[in-house]
Amino acid sequence: MEKIKIILASSSPRRIEMMKKNGINPIIIPPRIEEDLPSNMDPKEAVMQLALKKARYVETAIRSEYTEEPAFIIGADTVVFLDRIIGKPRDRREAYNILDHLRGKEHFVATGVAILKAGSGEKRVFCEVTDVRFKNYTDEEILAYIDTDEPYDKAGGYAIQGAWGDKIECIRGDYDNVVGFPWTRIKRELDAFIKASL
Repeated sequence: MEKIKIILASSSPRRIEMMKKNGINPIIIPPRIEEDLPSNMDPKEAVMQLALKKARYVETAIRSEYTEEPAFIIGADTVVFLDRIIGKPRDRREAYNILDHLRGKEHFVATGVAILKAGSGEKRVFCEVTDVRFKNYTDEEILAYIDTDEPYDKAGGYAIQGAWGDKIECIRGDYDNVVGFPWTRIKRELDAFIKASL
C-alpha cells in the first residue's frame, strides 16, 4: 500500500478517524459540491450518486497530480430514511422535527460509497444499509439533545456513537454504517479493486 495514494473525498472527522484507526492515513480533499438531493429519489440511488459526485470532484481537482503512483479516491454520503430522505438538520426546529418523526420507529441508514482509480475511468459504487429502531424517548430528551452541537452535522440529526446512542433500541446491520462509513465493506471493496487494477 506504500506506493498507492488513498484520497478521502471528505472532511468528516469520523471517516478520517476510522481510516487512521485501520492503518490508512489518507490524503484529505473535501469536495466543494452542493449536497442537496431530491426528496422523491430512491435513497440508495441518491447516496450512491452523491458519493460518486464527491469522488469525481476530487478526481478533477487532482488531475495533474499523482501521475507516478496510482491514486484511489473514496467518496461517501449517508442519509437516514423513514417515509422520506432525511439529511442533516439545518436548525434546532428541524432537528426537533426529525427526532420526533423517528421516535419509537424503525428507520434505515444508507451510505453510498464510490471508489475511483484516478484518471482511469474505473470505479466501484455500492450502498450499505443498516436498520435502526429508536426507543420511545421524551420531548425533554429531544430538547436537551438538540441544545448540544452533536445533531447538526449528522444525517438524521443524531450520532449513534455519541450521546444519542442510548436512545437506540436495536440495529440490524453494520454499526459503522450508522456512524457514516461502513469500513468492513469499504476495505473489502478497496482491496479487491486495487488487486484487480494494478
